[in-house]
Parts: sequence; structure tokens; C-alpha cells
Amino acid sequence: MVDDGAEWSIVAPRLPSLRPTPITFAHRGARAHAPENTIEAFVLAARLGSNGMESDVWVTADGVAVLDHDGVVKRSLRKRPISEMRRADLPSHIPSLDEYYDAVGPDFDLSLDLKDPAAFAPTVAAARNAGGESKLWLCHHDIAYLETLRPSFDGHLVDSTRLRRISEGVERRAVRLQNSGIDAINMRHPDWTGGLVTLFHRFGRQTFGWDAQHPRELSNLFDAGIDGVFSDHVDRMIATFSEFYPSVT
Repeated sequence: MVDDGAEWSIVAPRLPSLRPTPITFAHRGARAHAPENTIEAFVLAARLGSNGMESDVWVTADGVAVLDHDGVVKRSLRKRPISEMRRADLPSHIPSLDEYYDAVGPDFDLSLDLKDPAAFAPTVAAARNAGGESKLWLCHHDIAYLETLRPSFDGHLVDSTRLRRISEGVERRAVRLQNSGIDAINMRHPDWTGGLVTLFHRFGRQTFGWDAQHPRELSNLFDAGIDGVFSDHVDRMIATFSEFYPSVT
């Protein structure tokens, strides 16, 4: 409580994160500051203070894991899927996962949406080769698919969903994630409350909030005890993070 000399007001305490400090994922690199999903964007995000990166991963016709959002390449008036193209034929701005690790290194948490199931094996191989598997978070919307990956992957698995899609109820979802060894659940920032974060924490599951673009949205997530946030605006994300965790930055 705060005594203002006349009235008492209740100040809600910040809920604890499962992590010592949350992960600040730079969505598609420093997307608000540089071309998305480029080496330039990832390097800039690191320079601005992010401790995590985010992208989408696809695989080329010759088996190379690459980072791109849509998974298609425009050639004149045509669009060709990345899966039908060789790595050497892709535009130079699309990096391979190997190139990402060469530029940024393995010490940042890296969240990747598995947009093509065929990308799983080359993605894990690239992460292992770079020494980054322990900090790799592979995300997908299908829990059943994630469950098939658990036996062959030592990194983290993330259930990417929305609250309205959890038809069985959040407690049953938390139990299934725990039983399946799926490490975290990722929902858009308005879906989260302190109560929901606490519920998933009770089952040892980490909680991530995406599309947090403004300081108030970021503050709400940190107040709720969230374990990771995703933002295009790395400067805003790090500034807000620093208010909650001043000893880290």
C-alpha cells in the first residue's frame, strides 16, 4: 500500500518470472529499425541490447535452413516457394541459419517458427554445429506435431497458439504441455493475465507474449511475470525491460 497522506491505494506487486530475467526476442531481428530477417537486422538487435532473436525457418530444395517470413521469393511477376529453389538461387538478403550463427553467434536465445516440417532436421543440425541447440526454441501451433519432435531434440519446444483456440481449457493444456515435455506456451500479449501466467508456471511451463509493440503492453507482460516478450521495436523493449530489471542492463 502507498500512503499519500490522505488515502490508501493498493499497488499490485509484480509477479515473478520462472527465469532469472525474461528473454527479449527481437521479432525478425530489429524489424522496426532495419530490413526484417536480414543479418543487418539481427546484428543491430544484438547491438541494441536484445538477448534473444526471432524468425521463421524454411528449407531450400538442396536442404539448407534459411530465415524468411513468407517462404516465397518474387521473380518478376511470379512467386516461387523457397522449397523449390536452391540456396544459391535465393536473393542475397535471405540468410541461411549457418550465416546467422556466423554473424550473431550461439549465445542468444533464438526462437524459430517451423513453417516447413522439412526444415526441422537441417535447423537442428545447424544449431548443433554452431553450439546453439540449448538456446534454440522451436515453435509450432500443433501440439501433436511438437510431441513427435521431443525425442530427437534437446532444445526447447514452444506451443504457439491463442487463448480462444485452447478449447480444452488452460489447465488441461498446461498439464499436456508438462506431460509432453513442451517447454513453453506463446500467445499474443492481450491473451495474458497474471493469473494465466501463474497457472502455467505452476506446471513449470514458461510463458511468452508476442506482438508487444508499445511500452504499456510490454509493462503489462513484465508485471504479469512473463518469461519472454517479442517486439519489432527493440529500443522500446529494452527500455521497458531496463525499468523492471535495472541490474541486468
